Amino acid sequence: MSFIKTTEQDSNYNHLEKMNIQELLSSINNEDKNVPIAVEKALPQIETLVYQIVNKLKEGGRLFYIGAGTSGRLGILDASECPPTFGVSHDLVIGLIAGGDYAIRKAVEFAEDSLTQGWKDLQDHNISDKDVVVGIAASGTTPYVISALKACNKNDIITGCITCNKNSPLSLTAQFPIEVIVGPEFVTGSSRMKAGTAQKLVLNMISTTTMIQLGHIKGNKMVDMQLSNNKLVDRGVKMIMAELNISQNDAQILLNKHKNVRLAIQNYKNEK
Repeated sequence: MSFIKTTEQDSNYNHLEKMNIQELLSSINNEDKNVPIAVEKALPQIETLVYQIVNKLKEGGRLFYIGAGTSGRLGILDASECPPTFGVSHDLVIGLIAGGDYAIRKAVEFAEDSLTQGWKDLQDHNISDKDVVVGIAASGTTPYVISALKACNKNDIITGCITCNKNSPLSLTAQFPIEVIVGPEFVTGSSRMKAGTAQKLVLNMISTTTMIQLGHIKGNKMVDMQLSNNKLVDRGVKMIMAELNISQNDAQILLNKHKNVRLAIQNYKNEK
């Protein structure tokens, strides 16, 4: 199978420095419109991987994202939002980036080129065949990610990936690849743009669908969310009011008592 790195192909636009602000914004927006279409084409691949993730997490496993640069940061972002949004443990969805936590803010030179560190980083979390590891790399050629997935395959750990090139080395390594082909970037090779947007959309789908399947949403509400600020407390009160048809004051009392929307609703109903 041939491998063409479309994420590195020359931009469809030229002389960007001669464009005015309106032209730049309009052109970027036109390119961005292609992203959801590319994601839609990958839905069957996304479904296949999510099915594997849901089954493993239902059995007590964990989900790992592993990447470098923008891809690694996006994985960490998605993982970090699962506990406050769905009330799950910080150990359920874990994001790893080449270069460690320092690389979240600043680039670590050559970290992505390591052929051993990815697997070591996973081992630091006692990775096992109960877990699922998803490699994220726009190009699909990042050694840190590919080598980690190869080690996972050898250890009977389910592997998936999110990449924006067809038939990349990463796609051929992952057991359940997701390929979102967004084409050349507006700024040649700047895969933080369309490729990054595509990866974020796919990560949203993976984590949200998984958490719904695990029972962390009721109706369309985040009943397991962490009440970590006044906005979320207010949202929780309104959820309880709507579900139980009670006053704001009574709902506030219930939430103060149980510290969780789901528990407040369940205990109120059990007491009736």
